[in-house]
Amino acid sequence: MTSAAAGTHAATSLGSAAANQWRVSASQCDLVRAVRPARPVDIPALPQALALDLARTAVVVIDMQNDFCHPQGWLASIGVDVGPAQAPVAPLMHLLPVLRAQGVPVVWVNWGNRPDRLNLSPALLHVYNSDGQSVGLGDDLPSAPTSHRAVLQKDAWGAALFEPLTAQPGDISVDKYRMSGFWDTPLDSILRNMRIDTVLFAGINADQCVLATLMDANFAGYDTVLLQDCSATTSPDFCWQATLYNVRQCFGFTALGADLVRALQ
Repeated sequence: MTSAAAGTHAATSLGSAAANQWRVSASQCDLVRAVRPARPVDIPALPQALALDLARTAVVVIDMQNDFCHPQGWLASIGVDVGPAQAPVAPLMHLLPVLRAQGVPVVWVNWGNRPDRLNLSPALLHVYNSDGQSVGLGDDLPSAPTSHRAVLQKDAWGAALFEPLTAQPGDISVDKYRMSGFWDTPLDSILRNMRIDTVLFAGINADQCVLATLMDANFAGYDTVLLQDCSATTSPDFCWQATLYNVRQCFGFTALGADLVRALQ
């Protein structure tokens, strides 16, 4: 066989996600995806115990950012106690390396406004700046320890991950502009391209952005699990209790990241 003829039959992989690839050559497109064996792990959960398939699971971490968590960030500047927002840091630092080692995708969904705010409606801006004179989305925050002080603006200090949390090579980052990380973002396309069925949710605020994203995931057909120890809220405790109730009653399950770590180790 000549080298030219051999080249027409050489197949290469086509697809950005390992779980969703064709094999193509000049003469054929093979649409049969590689079979991924299930990798089940059992964990306690509510309202029922769970068996998760790690081969089809991702973890989505929401809004663990300076403007929400840092004592010089936006929420702290308007009088919010950000101590509860820092509570998920230690559990996430234990959980995420274990999940990465198991090949479970880590997706950071962070608020990151456009500098011109053209995709933010007056109704959305009003939530955080009800009198038009306060510091809201995209406004300058004098207390921020940097010259790049626009509140939750993409690439600004306030939109950056709250240390010591850091994204690692292979992690996925998605900017959001609403309470839900699915609205006007590529999150759904990314998860479906990776052939994800089950999404573990973590971050803040549990009763706001985390719950809104989890609910949209549930409506879109994903299995949804709120990692209780890896989530928190700066809202009153009754908001936290209502969130746990609603997730267990209507939208999925609650579990502990610590239990998942123990099961995997």
